[in-house]
Amino acid sequence: MRGPRREVMEWIGGGRVAPGREHDALRAAGLAPSRADWRLFLSQLSLWLGTAALAAAIIFFFAFNWHALGRFTKFGLVEGVLLVLLAALWRLDFDRPAGKAALVLLSLVTGALLALTGQVYQTGADAFELFAWWALLILPWVAVSRFSPHWLLWLAIANLAVYFSSDTGLFADHETPLWIVLALDTAALAAWEAAHRAGIAWLRDDWPPRLVAIPAGFAATALSLFAILDGARPAAPLAHIVSIACVLVWYRRVRLDLFMLAGAILSVIVVVAGLMIRHFLGSQAGGFLIVGLIIVAMAGGGATWLRAVAREVKP
Repeated sequence: MRGPRREVMEWIGGGRVAPGREHDALRAAGLAPSRADWRLFLSQLSLWLGTAALAAAIIFFFAFNWHALGRFTKFGLVEGVLLVLLAALWRLDFDRPAGKAALVLLSLVTGALLALTGQVYQTGADAFELFAWWALLILPWVAVSRFSPHWLLWLAIANLAVYFSSDTGLFADHETPLWIVLALDTAALAAWEAAHRAGIAWLRDDWPPRLVAIPAGFAATALSLFAILDGARPAAPLAHIVSIACVLVWYRRVRLDLFMLAGAILSVIVVVAGLMIRHFLGSQAGGFLIVGLIIVAMAGGGATWLRAVAREVKP
């Protein structure tokens, strides 16, 4: 069964719509944005560009005037911005875009305040502690926002905290942070899918879980490569196999998503290439040829399978 967009586009491509009337055909089919849609898009774009610009302006203001401002002036300005945002939140509805934008800006300014504290007082805190405290302090505001990009921001901060922890000597090896990233992002992805299945409206978009899956897939792939090339923990390949199997089953049978399937195929190709490098590169040129042929064959087979699956997607 073909969708309306595909059918109308076939009409236009086949010359069944009079020249110059293509927009009328799209509007009659309900596929062209109306004036109200454009107003909504422009208002949302202006709001979020303004939020990002305001956050950048605060940071660059202190960077440019760092030596001209005293420490009490610096803290007074940042804390004044926080108080203004908190006061504004008393009048703003958290479910409206303006309220969500204020909460996001509040989270960003909190990070600026922590960075300012570390720079002024030279507390000796490293990047890991900065991002860890940042993620912890903004968690209540993230929770009440019910806004998936805000949760993605929080997850990015938490991932950066784990990443910078590898430089502190907190863990004995370089694999433990990857395991933490894999567990954190996998739990976030599973929670999103469960909430999406439960019908929570603000989690209906498909792009947030794709972004969450990228660091999770990177961590699983890297752990498996370490196990193959360096003889690291043998549990890593098993975790990689289980994660790939879950992705293929869920996003093929339960909720079709070509991006997730393509990512799983890419991860498999990378790990198999690492396995081939480990066992076949001893023969030099012949080993490179074998690895190259296997990669080409796997990429071609994966592309063919994805095209077959794509035919099931209703436009």
